[in-house]
Amino acid sequence: MENHVIYQASTMIALLSGLYDGTVTFGELKEHGDFGIGTFHQLDGEMIAFDGQFYHLYPDGSAKKVGLDESTPFSTVTYFEPEQTYPLNRTVTRQELEHVLDNLLSSPNLFHSIRIDGRFREVHTRTVPHQDKPYPPFVEVTKSQPSFHFSDVGGVIAGFWTPAFAQGIGAAGYHLHFINDARNGGGHVLDFVLEKGTISICSGTDFQLALPHDSFYLKADLSVADLERDIMIAEGSY
Repeated sequence: MENHVIYQASTMIALLSGLYDGTVTFGELKEHGDFGIGTFHQLDGEMIAFDGQFYHLYPDGSAKKVGLDESTPFSTVTYFEPEQTYPLNRTVTRQELEHVLDNLLSSPNLFHSIRIDGRFREVHTRTVPHQDKPYPPFVEVTKSQPSFHFSDVGGVIAGFWTPAFAQGIGAAGYHLHFINDARNGGGHVLDFVLEKGTISICSGTDFQLALPHDSFYLKADLSVADLERDIMIAEGSY
């Protein structure tokens, strides 16, 4: 197994605690990977990256390429080199596809970057909306987040498997984002039905965490009363 590094800016706990100011520019982030997911300054939408192209998935469901001067409060990237590819020529739900992934991953105790290229019968996404100070907690933001349905569409899903021991640093389990083939729409994946596609997996044995060091982070109370519940709400699985 090659030594692939997963690089992450900040933590899920910080995001849950309302630290939405961008601390790393995407110009800086691209120095650490060509594939990944994340969010934007003031929680203004979702990010998906693959093949060295970074896309901003906006709260209205649209998508555009990311500007290098845009910044992120929380993102995860890596240099994606597929170690496994698996063609899938049958229709599967998200739950069924995750079961396939469970059997493909070399170990649940490593980080894995996952890419799915395919044709989707439907994809259900959500995109977090722009926030102004004083920032509300993330679980409050999710109550008003817009969601979108894509039907009969080609596209790419990109994301990560995070081990259970890293819950709070990231979101344990599968965290996936989607963009359509037209590259003009997408979001954080809630559910989907894949008709056919190809799964690619790249495993990471090293994890690099870059913590913010601004005054808001240094003084923040990062104790989350019910971490599991809040992350499930944030991921749309509660």
